[in-house]
Amino acid sequence: MARKPSTARRDENTAIIHDQTLQRGTGGELHQTAEGDTPVLTTAQGGPVSDDQNTLKIGPRGPTLIEDFHFREKIFHFDHERIPERVVHARGYGAHGYFETTRSLSDITRADIFQRVGEKTPVFVRFSTVAGAKGSADLARDVRGFAVKLYTKEGNWDIVGNNIPVFFIQDAIKFPDIIHAVKEEPDRAFPQAASAHDNFWDFITLTPESMHMIMWVMSDRAIPRSFRFMEGFGVHTFRFVNAQDESTFVKFIWKPKLGMQSVVWNEALKINGADPDFHRRDLWNAIEAGDYPEWELCVQVFDQTFADAFDFDVLDPTKLIPEEILPPITVGRLVLDRMPNNFFAETEQVAFMTQNVPPGIDFSNDPLLQGRNFSYLDTQLKRLGSVNFTHIPINAPKCPFHHFQQDGHMAMRNPSGRANYQPNSWGEGPRESPTAGFRSFAAEESGTKARLRPESFADHYSQARQFYRSQTATEQGHIAMALGFELSKVQKPVIRERMIAHLLLIDDALAKTVAGKLGMTAMPKPADAAIQPRDDLALSPALSILANAPDSFTGRKLGILIGDGSDAGIIKALRGAFEKEGATVELVAPQPSGTKLSDGSAMDADHAIEGGPSVLFDAVAIVLADETKHPAARDFVADAYSHCKFIGFTAGAKSLLDRSGAEADDGMIALDDAAAASEFLIACRQLRFWPREDTLMQ
Repeated sequence: MARKPSTARRDENTAIIHDQTLQRGTGGELHQTAEGDTPVLTTAQGGPVSDDQNTLKIGPRGPTLIEDFHFREKIFHFDHERIPERVVHARGYGAHGYFETTRSLSDITRADIFQRVGEKTPVFVRFSTVAGAKGSADLARDVRGFAVKLYTKEGNWDIVGNNIPVFFIQDAIKFPDIIHAVKEEPDRAFPQAASAHDNFWDFITLTPESMHMIMWVMSDRAIPRSFRFMEGFGVHTFRFVNAQDESTFVKFIWKPKLGMQSVVWNEALKINGADPDFHRRDLWNAIEAGDYPEWELCVQVFDQTFADAFDFDVLDPTKLIPEEILPPITVGRLVLDRMPNNFFAETEQVAFMTQNVPPGIDFSNDPLLQGRNFSYLDTQLKRLGSVNFTHIPINAPKCPFHHFQQDGHMAMRNPSGRANYQPNSWGEGPRESPTAGFRSFAAEESGTKARLRPESFADHYSQARQFYRSQTATEQGHIAMALGFELSKVQKPVIRERMIAHLLLIDDALAKTVAGKLGMTAMPKPADAAIQPRDDLALSPALSILANAPDSFTGRKLGILIGDGSDAGIIKALRGAFEKEGATVELVAPQPSGTKLSDGSAMDADHAIEGGPSVLFDAVAIVLADETKHPAARDFVADAYSHCKFIGFTAGAKSLLDRSGAEADDGMIALDDAAAASEFLIACRQLRFWPREDTLMQ
């Protein structure tokens, strides 16, 4: 693939990031090299390593070579570090459903799943966090895994993605390093499921290619309200290949039908305390209630001409293609309608592998994708204990399959008959099919066999700047608060300074805001960039959650705080209006049963006030007849107010509002009678009353 000349500086091959002197590679990546008495990095066999940043490829943009013994050893050892849980994505939750094709793509791919409109394909989806162990909480600030196994008529197809379209690193050889850095520090085994510590930020500040991803992780994307309210991305560039063996590049995006929504950080902390299974419970309850979560599968398809003309390298997994430049095309819908019968048998044992693709789907030379294809098979062998992990029902294809693989630990089936090899003379067993079988796209590759990073990968700041500046002012404030919180937990000052130096290349005001939160009295110099960030990239509103918020309360949850004497008519009106909208309504009371309403009826609550804090709801209504002295009621209101939620209230709730510090604003709706329920619902469709945040900051 021809590339435009790089503007990376080649007259300097060293960079100084505060206390660290590093050598710069061809793609702008930084190498810590052995100097003086520093020991030389070796393989486990003792062989010295020359480059620990790049896999061995054919040319800087070519495929990864299987002979790369250093990468093979490094990733092999990493894949086998943990038993029995996954090294990453250990905390997950899954559901069954189907994928319905809504648009034929027969002109650009021969994949059977995209040939017939209306055809449904069984799927299993697993959502997860990355950094935490199986017992960690759902609302950690973290990337969310979004892995989809489609049981197609041509075998299993795994789209193993995340809720963020880019990643921390550009080459798979660095994957053990980023995960080691974010996991608990090995000498103390904490923190758990958190990135706010020295090791993580030390690695990040010494790895400029992570700057785009770190903007996403510090944004509200990393604390989603629910699995049902987040996007999913295939991350990498793949290929569609049609019946004529012609290739088209493709990126995969899952867009939630209910729209996107996140929580705020203080709310996330309290949710983890009130219900560490918040995301799991939400998915379970939605499916059990028949409110089946749904996503649209969208594709960005483009040819070689677009790839050559695009501002960044389409093989770089730290970059995306803005939707304003290449609008996604909807090609199908994903519906989750059934929970597993047994969590361990299905959700825990499901094995996803990026290498699982049907004919008509192929790989690009993205070096992170190439490494994942190599790594995942090792992972499943170690975690599930046998080469026969495909015999586990959740991993078995649902289409006919035939092969000569046999025996091994826990084999549940073996080839029948005399022949267990081919070619054979017995007329037994399956045979290869040049027409129906998988064929790799016949791309021409050339170049020197070497450990190189493409120069076209060297711009680490421009898209980070584009992402930050595409957020609303509210979202930018949340990013600054997240960075301030995370870096405040870093004990080594030089690491904090290095991050501020990087932020100066993303946005000057952001850097100064974060530095102010850290109490820094002097600003460092900007980081030494291989390529100075561009200031001419158009904003991309599609990158913002709030700019794309749905005008609906569907799928959300209203909490109504009640007590003895609460107005039965208003409660009935609220329930009717919100449930008609497609929302869930739950009652919170001082005790779970026996609350006497204004009409003399007894009402049972879904939560006692101590176990039903307002963080569990998207909006709240305080329907009280008179003053309540219950201490948890004050917290209920104070949290809802500080988290910018819409609050409906009756006259009897005013003294509680005053004690809770909730000052009147347009996000607080008086429920004077049953008719006001509709007015309150209209307000709640905005999801949050963000102007209140400015008041709280003053």
